[in-house]
Amino acid sequence: MRAIENIIIVGSGCAGLTAAIYCARASLAPLVIEGSQPGGQLTTTSEIENFPGFVGGINGFELMDNMRKQAGHFGARFLSDSAISADFSGDVKKIICGSSTFEAWAVIVATGAAPRMMNVPGEREFFGGRGVSVCATCDAPFFRKKIVAVIGGGDSACEEASFLAKFCEHVFVIHRRNELRASKIMADRILNNPKISVLWNSVLHEIFGDEKVRGIKIKNVSDGAISEIACNGVFLAIGHVPNTAPFKSALAMDEFGYIMGGGQSLVETAIGGVFAAGDCADKKFRQAITAAAMGCMAAISAERFLSDRV
Repeated sequence: MRAIENIIIVGSGCAGLTAAIYCARASLAPLVIEGSQPGGQLTTTSEIENFPGFVGGINGFELMDNMRKQAGHFGARFLSDSAISADFSGDVKKIICGSSTFEAWAVIVATGAAPRMMNVPGEREFFGGRGVSVCATCDAPFFRKKIVAVIGGGDSACEEASFLAKFCEHVFVIHRRNELRASKIMADRILNNPKISVLWNSVLHEIFGDEKVRGIKIKNVSDGAISEIACNGVFLAIGHVPNTAPFKSALAMDEFGYIMGGGQSLVETAIGGVFAAGDCADKKFRQAITAAAMGCMAAISAERFLSDRV
């Protein structure tokens, strides 16, 4: 019979590994189920300049590798597997991974979210440091005085475009409709910005370049005409998909699949002993530092939960 763990952490991005560090230092010997992408989204990011403590920035893979080693140094254990379902109905929480079931008194879900992609030629090739990004807050400074394109027409796309306009020479917004889906205040903000141009009734058709992005091809949805725009970067702003499918029947989620809170703190769910941290529960900020902060909060909350049950 497999022993019941003190705590299982599902996910190994910034939130999961920060939680692992805190839980391990609290002598809880956490079991971390790493998932299909150990280290999370940051492992695909070439340079991170906004994580505190690194004056010259740090490679995303290196940052996550350091966090994993730090958690392991204090006693965290790692399982190279993925959760496919969960049962939180009893005092003992169950995480099902393929043919194996793991049990724990507490669980932290930190499975992150994945950006929606367009699946056009060049998108994957130039992603992560070569010109294609999904986060203006993270990458805008790399495009100072350059020309970029933002794909999307909702509030997120407008926010990205407005932020990029502070750094870039010009920002093109590519939108498939003839009006923005964003709220009026957000739409007006970019429509009245001389550094932003909206290309209506258009979709991204291809991203091209050499070592880095040199431009894009867009397709007019009305007449099918293909045109080219010279640019140095492409920001996809068509939303994210939280990696929460394994917990669909076990936890309350909003209409988009983000885990909903239900306790007295930001990271508590409606089920005692189950906590959620990072991008699987945060659809607003989605930053490495906020995910790490939530991982810290979840770990401290879990440690207090376990102490109270003794």
